[in-house]
Formats: sequence, structure tokens, C-alpha cells
Amino acid sequence: QVQLVESGGGSVQAGGSLRLSCAASEYTFSSGCLGWFRQAPGKGREGVAAIYVASSDTFYPDSVKGRFTISRDNAKNTLYLQMNSLKPEDTAMYYCAARGDRFCYLTSLLAGGYRYWGQGTQVTVSS
Repeated sequence: QVQLVESGGGSVQAGGSLRLSCAASEYTFSSGCLGWFRQAPGKGREGVAAIYVASSDTFYPDSVKGRFTISRDNAKNTLYLQMNSLKPEDTAMYYCAARGDRFCYLTSLLAGGYRYWGQGTQVTVSS
């Protein structure tokens, strides 16, 4: 059974940094389309970073571009999200997700195409 487990969330002040990790079991991060999403109370799930493993191309929405970086460690089978210059509006539950690589370039930041999801880790940014 595939399991994705996020960690690294917490509370930080605006301007601070956090690094989220996502460890996988029964699934390899050496292929496919991998993403990080967030969901704030009362809002939909928003893609904040994705990577097409085959090419290592990464994708970000304008809201986090230049502040967030997605990466992975094949040896540890772990996906990361480095978040810098955090803002109060970044406060949300953060989820990692994985799927096959079909149409990754077009849909990597859309939650609907992802098959596997972690349980989430909370990030709270105070002003």
C-alpha cells in the first residue's frame, strides 16, 4: 500500500523558512510527476510546486515563484519543499502528491490528476 508521509511543518514568523519533507513507502520518487499542494480553511487545494522527474523540470505558481523550491533525493526516496521568505498568506495545510507522468507539463499544479496523497503537515506563518 502506497504511503506518503509529510513532515517539517510548524509555526514561523513572516520572513522565516521551513523545509517540508515527504517520505514514500511502496512508491518510488524516481519517476512520474510529483507535487506539493496547500489548502487553507475555506479554500480549494492549490498547487505550489511540482516536478516532472524525467526531465527535472519544475513548476511554480507566481504566488510562490522565487520563494519555494521543490527537490527530491532518490537515495532517500524523499521529496522536499524549501520555503523561504514565508508570508502569513502561506499559512495552510501542505500535502505532497504523486502521479504518473502523462500530461505532467500541462497539469502538474492541478490537484485532480494526482493519485497518491499524504496526510498533510500544517504550516502557520505569523506577522
